[in-house]
Amino acid sequence: MSRGVKSSLALALALATLTACGPATATRLPSPSPTSHSRPAPTPSPSPFPTPKPNTAHVFVIVMENRSYSQAIAGTYVAQLATKYAIATNYHGVSHPSLPNYLALTSGSTWGIADDAWHALPAGGIGAQLTNAGLTWRAYMDGMSGTCKASGYPYALKHDPFPYYGSDCPTQVVPFSQFQQDMAGAVPNFVWITPDLCHDGHDCSTQAADAWLQQTVPIILGTQAWKDGGLLLITWDEGEDSANHVLTLVIHPGTLIHTSDRAYDHYSLLASVEDRLGLPRLGQAGKATAMDDLTLTMPKLMPLSG
Repeated sequence: MSRGVKSSLALALALATLTACGPATATRLPSPSPTSHSRPAPTPSPSPFPTPKPNTAHVFVIVMENRSYSQAIAGTYVAQLATKYAIATNYHGVSHPSLPNYLALTSGSTWGIADDAWHALPAGGIGAQLTNAGLTWRAYMDGMSGTCKASGYPYALKHDPFPYYGSDCPTQVVPFSQFQQDMAGAVPNFVWITPDLCHDGHDCSTQAADAWLQQTVPIILGTQAWKDGGLLLITWDEGEDSANHVLTLVIHPGTLIHTSDRAYDHYSLLASVEDRLGLPRLGQAGKATAMDDLTLTMPKLMPLSG
């Protein structure tokens, strides 16, 4: 074996050892107590963050529904992804029911909400962050047939957090029917996908949700945006057990660490997204531990000189 190959392999092993032995520093944070619809909690303020990364990063997020860890990983395709890429084995939702989890994932706060009703929240969230930073983004809503606030079944407004911020439908929120065409063109820096109420597993079986992922994920993995250091995160909004234990997949080229038992939650996912895109962390994401162990990549082998 050449000296250059040995050096690269040694570096990869050293990174794996250091990360695996790292402390589980993330702390589960309680959600704020419920407030009235007309008096939402204060707007989450971004925490300072070091020098932003170049705006060439691409992050994809898919949010599935209502499966505990053991239930989600029982899907045939999901199990294949878990074997090939990385998984957080100690990841938890932050609340019940759906809506507060979606708000946590996109703003770093549940806003004291403990139901799935309509709530008029101040403008903000990760969508506003991305727009203000000059980063492109789109949220693809499966089943959306009208506007993001007025579409019938199988679309669910409670699974689309973006209209809640500022009580408006951002132009970046579009029907999922545009997804495949966009992935064949200029892929946005941030891609959010909400499957419809069947495809996400809410109203249909684990097998039906698994089949939808098997159709959708390869489209993402086939983009140059993902192949060039992109990151795909697939999580479930809430679990079916008392611990709210859910599966989260971390899918990127050159996976180095395949499993992590560090304590993570939806604020950790938001922190990971914002760090990747060079954005300040919102709300509770500022105190969360990003999933940086699972986003480590295998160093590329340097060509031998001479």
